[in-house]
Amino acid sequence: MSHLVPERRFVPTRAGLLHVATCGSGLPVLLLHQTPRSWDEYRDVLPLLGAHVRTIAMDTPGFGDSPALAGEAPSIEAWAEAVIALMDALDLPGCCLAGHHTGAVVALEAAVRAPDRVTALVLSSCPMVDAPRRAHHAAKVPIDTVTPDAEGGHLIQLWRGRQPFYPREAPELLDRFIVDALRAGPMAAEGHRVVNRYRMEDRIGLVRAPTLVIGATEDPHAFPATPRIAAAIRGSTVTEIVGGTVPLPDAMPIEFSHAILRFLRMQDLLPNPR
Repeated sequence: MSHLVPERRFVPTRAGLLHVATCGSGLPVLLLHQTPRSWDEYRDVLPLLGAHVRTIAMDTPGFGDSPALAGEAPSIEAWAEAVIALMDALDLPGCCLAGHHTGAVVALEAAVRAPDRVTALVLSSCPMVDAPRRAHHAAKVPIDTVTPDAEGGHLIQLWRGRQPFYPREAPELLDRFIVDALRAGPMAAEGHRVVNRYRMEDRIGLVRAPTLVIGATEDPHAFPATPRIAAAIRGSTVTEIVGGTVPLPDAMPIEFSHAILRFLRMQDLLPNPR
């Protein structure tokens, strides 16, 4: 594991204050987390990527330490605009966008909105949010929906809802999820609704950036969509991470980081190691 230590700070942007954790220098790689996580999802990825590139993990507005958007309902489109606002505030003329689950959907929309700014795109465990998915989820109660009670039963409910997707030999990963979910409050569930309101079928065909689609083979929610996501993006590359599940970046940071670095080298954005 790299000895690099991430630096955390708040960045003023036109979308409001955004909290980021950064590590390394060189080619900018901007990481976007799943619902209801934060930059902490990439805690172990940051130094691994930071040994080769300038890695930036952003808290989506309403999650982690980033305040919710002022006067604007949360949406994939608004979150994508916040990503572009951060790129402007950090003076990034171009960068690689990499997102996991919700973060992948946000990254896709940002890549469509700013095609001249996104030099590469990494979609990890990206769902296909089309009409059948929207209809399927319309009447479902989102995961992470809990009602706080004085006896702390909501903590057990959160834990049990996510436990099937986390490695039992690393309970600290689920601890970190619980912390992020509690900080997100109602957005822990609302973030899933935001995803399932998005019309991806209108946007995915507009992606022009070189794209890596990462499929975690044991992720029952996203892995089945992997071939459809790849087929909808011209010239995309697919990498499967065997044994990966919903918490892929934090449970398998080495494999996740290596997949991104290999892709960047394939695109001649990074030199090959000697």
